[in-house]
Amino acid sequence: MGWIGEQIDSIKSLNFRQVLTQAVSLGMIVTSALIIWKGLMCITGSESPVVVVLSGSMEPGFKRGDILFLHMSKDPIRAGEIVVFNVDGREIPIVHRVIKVHEHQDTGEVDVLTKGDNNFGDDRLLYAHGQLWLHRHHIMGRAVGQGLNMREKKFRDNKC
Repeated sequence: MGWIGEQIDSIKSLNFRQVLTQAVSLGMIVTSALIIWKGLMCITGSESPVVVVLSGSMEPGFKRGDILFLHMSKDPIRAGEIVVFNVDGREIPIVHRVIKVHEHQDTGEVDVLTKGDNNFGDDRLLYAHGQLWLHRHHIMGRAVGQGLNMREKKFRDNKC
């Protein structure tokens, strides 16, 4: 049998107490990870406090594989900020920069338009069919630790 037979023999040689100890240890590790994740969700106010950049659309600022920490406060979203958002009908969140903000004076709600720094056009083609703006419920969080660079300063003044 070779390798499979050796593995089966090694499992059979374990006594019940060793198996139980390993199962409890594994359970404690998984439970600890879940507690830490839920704690981060409460502290940051974001449903996903940590995300990984999956594409090159934000290069050179963020490269594939970069890890971003997110927070979500009640402060209004402004042009120049980097946000992570979900689009209706897609499961994978997107990390892009806010380029335009449209504020409704009567309701106080904000419509947001995004764009990847490395993309030619805005993200309206990525949004759900017929959707021209993102709304607050689409945004999962804002990237933490971003300094104000010249690109952000330029976008910060662009409002519709």
